[in-house]
Amino acid sequence: MIVCLRVDERLIHGQVAMTWTKELKLHGLVVASDEAASNELQKMSLKMAVPEGIKCIIKSVEGVSSILDDPRSEKMRLMVLVPTVRDAVTLCKKYKNIEMVNLGNAGKMTSGEKITLTKEVMLTKEELEALKELVELYPDTFFQGTPSMEKKLATNVLKNL
Repeated sequence: MIVCLRVDERLIHGQVAMTWTKELKLHGLVVASDEAASNELQKMSLKMAVPEGIKCIIKSVEGVSSILDDPRSEKMRLMVLVPTVRDAVTLCKKYKNIEMVNLGNAGKMTSGEKITLTKEVMLTKEELEALKELVELYPDTFFQGTPSMEKKLATNVLKNL
């Protein structure tokens, strides 16, 4: 079961590994990233950040279906991590059983003109359009870096632009 789909360009890092895995009682982290899936060094680095007892699988955005469509995944509590809002839209169009969609950190590592939505999220115009599409698919999409931070509904953030 996909407990959370999180947009975070850093993918697996301390906040995900130490706080979200415990808060959501996760069994596994699934990274859906074309770049990470094709880079052995990045895969190794990401897997090193995963806490003991948590499974980790790294696939391309398209390839992640082999994991998420497997009936065994329904019995596991999974967080799917994607680096972009566009990747989140791709997965949300296919999977309608996602419990929550979270934007944690995006836009700091990409170039181009960006619009600041929160301290942690800065999106290009294209990614902003993808966010609007994401909110149509999952109206309860929210911004939240860690479980202890304030949760901001994306619909409210978009209204204030």
